[in-house]
Amino acid sequence: MSDMLHELEAIIYDRKHNPSSSSYTASLFEAGVNRMAQKVGEEATEVIVAALGQGRSEQIGELSDLFFHTMVLMAQLGITLNDVNTELARRHSQRKSTS
Repeated sequence: MSDMLHELEAIIYDRKHNPSSSSYTASLFEAGVNRMAQKVGEEATEVIVAALGQGRSEQIGELSDLFFHTMVLMAQLGITLNDVNTELARRHSQRKSTS
């Protein structure tokens, strides 16, 4: 798993537990799960738009935004990168055993 994703996860959890009025991430936690889910939806739509008509730089930027907002939502829900990694590994293992 990417070191940067784990570093970002640690930063997100820090903002959750040590909010600052100047932190965008802390403002998402303050707004709650509905706002977080809305942001994930907005970012997913922006990824689609970028994939269909924008350049690589914009696509990477929008995908990065989607990853970030998804990770904030995950933190709110108590889901870690390790949880997701475990689930993906389980699915991969199942797939290999049926092949």
